[in-house]
Amino acid sequence: MTTRPHKVHTQLGRAAVQIFAANDRMNQILIEHLDPTAWRAQPPGKARTIAAIFTHMHNVRSKWVRLTAPHLKVPPQLNRAHCTPQQARAGLAESAARCAEMLAEALGGSGGRVEKFRRDGWAPPWPVGPEMLCYMLSHEAHHRGQVCMLAHQLGFPLPKEVAYGIWNWEKLWKECGAHGGPGYDS
Repeated sequence: MTTRPHKVHTQLGRAAVQIFAANDRMNQILIEHLDPTAWRAQPPGKARTIAAIFTHMHNVRSKWVRLTAPHLKVPPQLNRAHCTPQQARAGLAESAARCAEMLAEALGGSGGRVEKFRRDGWAPPWPVGPEMLCYMLSHEAHHRGQVCMLAHQLGFPLPKEVAYGIWNWEKLWKECGAHGGPGYDS
């Protein structure tokens, strides 16, 4: 097994926490600006509703915490059939906080208890490293894309300032309390 340099892990740990906070802010922005009618609108075919997508994102985060960092408080699952946008926002905020704690332990170089990333019970565990963060972000970005596409297809397109706003990392970074912006230690 190879080890990564301590300084790189420490910088990555701080950045990972900020990156995941910005990632969650994107989710929150989408829910804030989504037409309420779109939340449960049934897409054609067997596609998930937007409500089901956001509850899935939260529930997967809870699974990552439960499998990877069981010593942390595992957020309760959300029910996709009954979850409101407000419940999803609160659940996502809680699961984002637990994921940030997990990432800080895994990538912070402080000798935390997180040594392996377990993304699912069927998947082999990975050593902690940037791959863990990338997997988590890719999963969420995939589902955010689905939400934006479904909202548009169902006749509830997000305002342009929202669709483009989730790409304004400097603003997202500051909204999450990281004043230096991406690439700068706060």
